Amino acid sequence: MRIDLISIFPSYFDVLKLGLFGKAMEKGVVEVNAINLRDFAKGVHRSVDDTPLGGGAGMVMKPEVWASALEKVIGEGDPLILYPSASSPLFTQKKAHQLSKEKWLVICCGRYEGIDERVWEWCKNRGWRVEGFCLGDYILSGGESAACVMLEAVCRLLPGFMGNCQSLEEESYETGILEHNQYTRPFLWRGMEAPKILISGDHGKVDQFRREEGLKKTDAFRPDLIEKLECKDLTKSDAKLLIQLGWNLSGENPKKED
Repeated sequence: MRIDLISIFPSYFDVLKLGLFGKAMEKGVVEVNAINLRDFAKGVHRSVDDTPLGGGAGMVMKPEVWASALEKVIGEGDPLILYPSASSPLFTQKKAHQLSKEKWLVICCGRYEGIDERVWEWCKNRGWRVEGFCLGDYILSGGESAACVMLEAVCRLLPGFMGNCQSLEEESYETGILEHNQYTRPFLWRGMEAPKILISGDHGKVDQFRREEGLKKTDAFRPDLIEKLECKDLTKSDAKLLIQLGWNLSGENPKKED
């Protein structure tokens, strides 16, 4: 996958050279190019922002500098253009899977009050694909950190990125619920034991224990995920536990009893 990141702080993305992402870059699984937006700005000061029309606090990034950068980076290509924005659809694991099928991503990292909205209309008028995404109900100072989070979620799904593909299958959200708690050696640590069943050697019971722990964790912290499960797909043990936790399974999806 080719990834072009356009930002006024291109060195921000040096963090991607660390860990598994860095190894994936070395192996050619991903190609990352960090592009300085100021290289496309005009004038002595290479300004990329101006005051908002209609007044208000902060500054808005100029449309022309973004248009120049995108024209140069994309040329006649057909990437998917992405931009972090608090007013865009929420980024999810499902979306990460969709984006992992793309061959080329161009990510526009805004600053200040954001990028002039006309840039995205201009992109669409040229026939380019463009989408905004939001990480959550909070505000960041710029799009760089959001881009790194999104890319971590997307690229770890690429073939060759992860050393152990089973790790992907067992993670939170992949099965529709949160992942079970994790434990390692020693079994007894500072007076606290790990669950005994984990050293029983009975893989079936271990899997069942982990499934139940994941459901309990999801019930406690993300009940909205349980509401998205389909009752017809639940195993007998899943259904029994959810009923014990106060869920009504008489409909298409589980509903929490009042």
